This record gives sequence, structure tokens and C-alpha cells, in this order.
Amino acid sequence: MKRSIFIMIVFVLLAPVSILFAQSKAGTTIAQFLKIEPSARAAALGNAGTSLYGEAASLYYNPASLGRLDKIDAQFTYNKWLADINYNYAVVGVPLQGIGTLALQITSLNSGEMDVRTVEQPLGTGERFSVTNFALGLGYGMMLTDRVSVGLQMTYFQESIWHSSLTGFALNIGVQYQVEVDGLTIGAALMNFGPRAKYEGRDAYVNFDFDPKKYGDNDQLPAQLRMDEWGLPTAFRVGMSYPVRFSKDYKLILTADAFHPNDNKESISLGGEFQLLDIFYVRGGYRNLFLEDLEGGAVLGGGVKASISGGYVIRFDYAWADYGRLDQAHRFTFGIGF
Repeated sequence: MKRSIFIMIVFVLLAPVSILFAQSKAGTTIAQFLKIEPSARAAALGNAGTSLYGEAASLYYNPASLGRLDKIDAQFTYNKWLADINYNYAVVGVPLQGIGTLALQITSLNSGEMDVRTVEQPLGTGERFSVTNFALGLGYGMMLTDRVSVGLQMTYFQESIWHSSLTGFALNIGVQYQVEVDGLTIGAALMNFGPRAKYEGRDAYVNFDFDPKKYGDNDQLPAQLRMDEWGLPTAFRVGMSYPVRFSKDYKLILTADAFHPNDNKESISLGGEFQLLDIFYVRGGYRNLFLEDLEGGAVLGGGVKASISGGYVIRFDYAWADYGRLDQAHRFTFGIGF
């Protein structure tokens, strides 16, 4: 019965995939910052986090993971992203007895100021601009049975480039199935499903000359450029994880995810985490295997966990990711559970 429930939910998640992903649309979606993975732990595992649980940030990879969160958990991530872009993420999950788990997450990205350059003035016009992105998400997860959890997340996001911006909403839904206690776990999630959106702002206001070859007419007609609407970076991901326990103090977790995005080709990510005394963690993996024109792919990281008085558990995780010619990214995640 439990397996039937899981298969039925996965079928519902997969139903729109054939329609959404009928063809490749590389580089044709907005809100790309929603694809930046926030957890240093999952990032060091190749971003193969669809079947993982136990931390609030697992909400990003699969909102069903919230159903397995058994205590209040908060996490904060600083990511030194590509091209010196700053990425910050915060999430808190709160289990409610008999109801499920609620979570709130905030994401921000800032490019810093850059010079405005044009064809006529390639060295700069003297003006400065920046790119800022913001997202606010509310998630909910619950245990449907003792082994099946389900969850969803609604996200409001905003993108701003100089004097133009867009806003939109995205929905994530997911399911996790624990095949056996302390054994194989399977997960599936549909990410960033929502309506199309377009940019608006005074950057679209221009002065227009109806006929440049005609002199004496008004060559400064006020006009507005019409912006196209663009879709979200929707993706379907499915994954599994399996723990291998060598002894009470040593354990290895193997995890794998398969991705099917609407703005790129399919790929697979793999990762492993070695746990020592449930205090020290060493991680490694490879992201987006088989993806065409992939830059880099190797990921490494580690973490440490400590219990302190009052029942608090603090964690610190780090991840390094290679992006080839785009250089590398460093993630730092601090977490506290109580």
C-alpha cells in the first residue's frame, strides 16, 4: 500500500513533464538564481539532495524532507558565487505536533556595482548599475505514512537589473519514500513550476524616430519597448540515498540524483559522505554528469557537528565546487538545531 501511494504521487509529479520539456530551451528562462543550491552539505555531494533529510535546507531540494524534520532547525549560508557575486540564504523549519513542519526561507543575490557600457562608449558612460535578486519561500511538509512524506513550497521572487524588474511565483512539490528504516530512501520533486513573467521599468522608455531618413519631423517621439514573457527554470529531479554502516562510529552515505530541466539537457549527480563519530564529515561528488558543455563538475567539502548544553546542536559545513573556466565557488553553512 505504501509503495502504491509513492508510485501514484510520482506519477502525478511526472504528468506535466512531457509537456513542459518537449524541446530544449537553453538560456530562455528567468530567475536563474533559483537554481543556485544553498546547502554546503548537499553541494559537496554533487547537489544530489532529493532524497536527503535532517536539515532545514533540505527544503530546497525536496519540500517533502520537512516531514522528517523532528526538531527546530535554522541554517545560514554564505556563497562566494561566480564573478564575485554574493549569494546569501537563510531558512528555519519548525515542526508542529500533529500538523507537520512549516519552514520559511529567504534568498538574496547581489552582483555589486558595475560600469554601464554601450557600443558608443565601451569604456563606460560614467553610470553604475547592479543586479539584485530576492526570494521569499514558505514550505510545508508532513508524514503521510510512517515511511512516506510529502511537501510543497511557494516562493515569491523578484529580479532587478538597473531600473527594470520582474516579480513572480514558483511552486515546488515533492515526495520521499523510505524503503526501509536506516536503509534506502527515494525522493522526487518538481521544482520552480509557475506562470511566465516579464521585465518592466523605465529602461523600456525610449525616444523613437519613426523615419530616420526624413528630416524636419519629430525624432524624439516618446515610446516604450514591449517586453516578452519568459518561463521559469522548471525541473524534475529524482534521487536515492543509501547508508552503509561499518560500525557504530563509522557510516558512509551514498546519494545520486537525476535531473530533467526545461532549459538544459538531462544530467546525473553523484556524491558520498563519510561520517566519523557523528561529529566529523568528509564529502565529495560530481555534479551534472553527461551534461553537454559542462564547466567543471568536481565538488569537495566537509563539516563538523557539536552538541552543547541545553540540547542545542550546532553544525558547520563547507563546500568547494569547480566550474572550469568560470573558476570556483565556496559555500559556508552554519546550522543550529534545538
